Formats: sequence, structure tokens, C-alpha cells
Amino acid sequence: MYFKAQAGILPSFQPFENFQAAVGYLFGREIHPHVLWLLSFFNGSTVVGLAFGYLYRHLPGGGGASKGLAFGLCGWLLMNTLAFPLVGLGLFANATGLGPWPALFSLAMLSTYSLAMGLVYGALERSNGKGR
Repeated sequence: MYFKAQAGILPSFQPFENFQAAVGYLFGREIHPHVLWLLSFFNGSTVVGLAFGYLYRHLPGGGGASKGLAFGLCGWLLMNTLAFPLVGLGLFANATGLGPWPALFSLAMLSTYSLAMGLVYGALERSNGKGR
């Protein structure tokens, strides 16, 4: 998201602002943006990482890269069919009026993250002798 902001990609697509508004509505008051940023960071780095580690052996694919991409595709589908509608962006962020670009951007973002996780996990698995 930092790269998106710096590169000027989809400047009107700000899902974090929608997330802030939805959480504020849920709790009946505004939540400090730093709290929500920490929650997003925790979710992305800890919850998603633990879920990936747990599901790794069940994911389709023969190696870390393909398993990572499969995980990313599942995450993308969940984000676009559950999370985006919950924060008011609609299915695949179609309520933004930006066409397919927000959905494609989120696919690229999640694929990059999950591919990196898959490559690291695959390398760790090989170094522990489990990949042989």
C-alpha cells in the first residue's frame, strides 16, 4: 500500500479509509488510525503467516511458489467477496467506480506477498530436509 501511494496508483482507491470507517461504525466511535494500522500489520504478518504455515501441506502445488500463489488466490477471493463488501466497497471493489483495477491491484498485492511467503517456506522446508 505504501508503494501504491508513492507511485500514484489508483489514488482514489483507499481501502484502509473504508476499513477505518467500518470499524468506527462497529464500535460506535472513531478508532485512532495507528491502532487500525497495527491491527492490519498484525493480521498480515502474524495471522496470515500462521494460517499459511498451517495450510501449507494442504495447498495445491509441488513447491513453495505454487503453494504461495494458490494461497494468495484464495486470500484474494476472500478479500474481494467478504472483506471489500463488509467495508462498503462492494464485490471486487465494484462500488468504487474504478472498473476492474482495484480487484486487479489487490490480486497483484496478495500474489506478491503470498509468493514471497511460499518461496521462504519452501526454502525453509528444503533446509530442514522435509522437501526430499
